[in-house]
Order: sequence, then structure tokens, then C-alpha cells
Amino acid sequence: MDGNTRAVFVQACHNSRAYATGSAGDEENFVVECLFWHVIIHKDFIAYMQYEQPISLPQPDEISARHSVLVGEHLQQKIEVAGGSISFAEFMHEALYASELGYYSAGSTKFGAGGDFITAPEVSVVFGRVLARQSAEALREIENGEILEIGAGSGKLAIDMLSALETLDSLPQRYNILEVSPDLQDRQQRRLGEELPHLVDRIRWLSDLPEEFDGVVVANEVLDSLPVERFVRRANGVAQLCVAFEDGAFVWKEREATDRLAYAVASVEADTGTALTDGYTSEVSLAAPAWVSELARSLGTGIAFLFDYGVSRREYYAPDRSDGWLRCHFRHHAHNDPLVYPGIQDLTAWVDFSSIAGAAVDSGLEILGYQTQSQFLVGGGLAREMEGFTELPLEQQVKLSGEIKTLTLPGEMGENFKCIALGRGVIETPSALHFADRTQTL
Repeated sequence: MDGNTRAVFVQACHNSRAYATGSAGDEENFVVECLFWHVIIHKDFIAYMQYEQPISLPQPDEISARHSVLVGEHLQQKIEVAGGSISFAEFMHEALYASELGYYSAGSTKFGAGGDFITAPEVSVVFGRVLARQSAEALREIENGEILEIGAGSGKLAIDMLSALETLDSLPQRYNILEVSPDLQDRQQRRLGEELPHLVDRIRWLSDLPEEFDGVVVANEVLDSLPVERFVRRANGVAQLCVAFEDGAFVWKEREATDRLAYAVASVEADTGTALTDGYTSEVSLAAPAWVSELARSLGTGIAFLFDYGVSRREYYAPDRSDGWLRCHFRHHAHNDPLVYPGIQDLTAWVDFSSIAGAAVDSGLEILGYQTQSQFLVGGGLAREMEGFTELPLEQQVKLSGEIKTLTLPGEMGENFKCIALGRGVIETPSALHFADRTQTL
């Protein structure tokens, strides 16, 4: 981002203070102003992410460091049994989900100021309230519809949605939470029991997708945590990037790609109409389309709202994205080295939403909408959540204004996070999905 653009962006944020004594119309204008800056900032922000300079990560505390050693030893055993290397997808899966060891299976704090990253529900109650409004619209169309949240994190989104649905007189008979992490499930149960004791009887925890589900499915930042394969395009074919352990450290190793991975890369080139150049490195998620297919088998009548950071296939495999979209998060530092701190840092990859859409259509689902997170929030009732803004104490105005900026501005979450809505048998599409739909870009 050049200095002039950054200055304009910062000034726009400061200008929002002008609305402190404005009208309800001014509040809506503030939201629209936030969207205006997307056109200016987006490309520079994407480029900045790609080419950021290596950073010095903070040192883990003693307990975390010892845990990472245990996870590293577990991975070394996997590598030894496999004959010297494992696929990156297996490395990522074990680092995140190995029983009692993986990042999501062990007991460290992941979310919020004390963790490694902050999700939209952690930023503001507004995200959950808007999503609750859209869920309520959908539930009116579905007889005996329930809600299923996949990967509920800290439980914050469930709390915000249930509270808002209660206010809207739209509580479902059942709010289901599918959580694969025993540690997170325990934390969710304790937090929901403390904050919503009168609603806890409506909440049910699941270990698998139900065989048939009617209602609203919510998955916030789930797709990015599914294991991906790393590859390198070579002049004579596709190489799979694997992980070995040498001289006391995990290192990359190339081997001939499996037929499945080679086919996936060939499909990317066919879909984009461009041959990837020699040395082009990126990822393919073989797990995400399979995940969508499983979801489709479960969903009878209903809508699935999937939120994550990602782009279309053409953007994902653009020539200037020659190092892929793999991202790591440790103590609120984002970086590009997934081989350090195994088990105590989050490993993610941006989502190829074109592959999600293709898997959905192949599985018999309809694409109801695809838009940025900011467009979803504005179209879904953000202005209504801002009603009474000018009557709040100044301190609360500043706090709420900052939260809205984080959720909607492109330099924060607004542009890079997307919502894709998939459905089956729904008569009326929720109102948010009519605003600035981008489905044609997939």
C-alpha cells in the first residue's frame, strides 16, 4: 500500500468520528463509506500479504515449547514410518488434529486477545446478530428447522446468535454444535452454560454430521483449516511438496505428485485457461470439495452459510500468486512458515471458492449467493444493528465504530472474508444474499 493510499484510508477511519452527533441516516452512510474504500485498498493489501518480509516470531512460553517438542516427535515418527517423508496434507492434519497433541485437540487458547488470532464473532456481537437475522428469515421457510454450527470455536457465535434469535422470537427447538475438538467442546459447554443457562437445554453437541438435517448450517472459518496439498509445477510435470526431518528441523522435499494431485492441478490449468509456469508453487485442497459433498448428503431442506477468507479460482492461481496462499498464525503474528512451532501455531490456507461452488453444484446444492463479508453484513441488517448509535456514550460509540471497521473495511476482514451460501429446497432466499452478489465471478 503506497503512502498516499494509506493516508487516505486512515483519514477515512478518523472521519467516522463525525457521525457521533449525526442521524440514523448518517449511521447508514458510515457503513456505506466503509464499503467505498474497498475499491482503493484491496489489490495493494493482497500484494502486501504475498510479499511481506520475514518477521521475528515471539518465543513460545515454556509449557507451549515443551508441547511443540512432543508434537514434533509425533510427526517425526510419522515421517519415519512413511519412509522418510509425508505429504504436507498429512503434516498439516497431524499438527492440527492429532489426538491430545494437535493445535485444535490440545488445551491452549486459540481465540481472542490471549490466543493466536481473532475471528469475526470475537470482534463484535454484531456479526452474530446479523447472521441470526438471516437465519431467522431462512427458518421461517423450513418446517421444524434447526441450526447446526460446525466448529463453534470459543462458543461466542452461538451465544450471540441464540441471544439475538431469542430477541427476534425465532429460537429454533435445537441449536446443534458439531465440534471435533474435545477441549473446545468442553470450553463451549462451560461458557454457554454460564452465559445462557436458560437456553442450554436447546443446545446439543455432535461428533458427526447428522444423517439428515433440515435448517440452517453455519461454518465460520472451517474450510481454511482443512488440510491442503502443496505442489510445484515443473516443466516435466507436477511435484508434490512433502515434509521430511533433517538435521534437527522439518524441511521440504519434492516427489512425483500422486495421480489425484496431478489431476487436480491439471483441472486448475484447464479451468483458468493458463498453464502454470515452471516453479509455480501453490496449494490444492482435496479435502474441501469432499467436505462439501458430505454436507450436501446431510442437508435435506435448508441453507448453509460458509464464511472464510478466500477468492475465486482465477484469483487463487493468478500468475503473481506464485507462492500460494498458505498462512500461519502464532500469537497474532501472521507468517508463511508452516514447519516451525508444530502443534502450537494455526495452519490455514485461503479458500478456492470456485472449487467449493463446483462441489456444491455437483452434489445437488444450489448456490444462493457469494459476496464479501462486508456486503453480507450491510445487506443483512448492519444498519439496524447501528440504530441508536448516536445515543450511546462516546466511549461505546468509539468501541462499536472500531468493531464495525474491523468487520467491514478491506484492510481488515471486510473484503478478503467471503460468504458463500448453499441451499436446497428453500423458497425465499435470505435478504442479505440479494446485495452485491458475486456468484458470476466463481
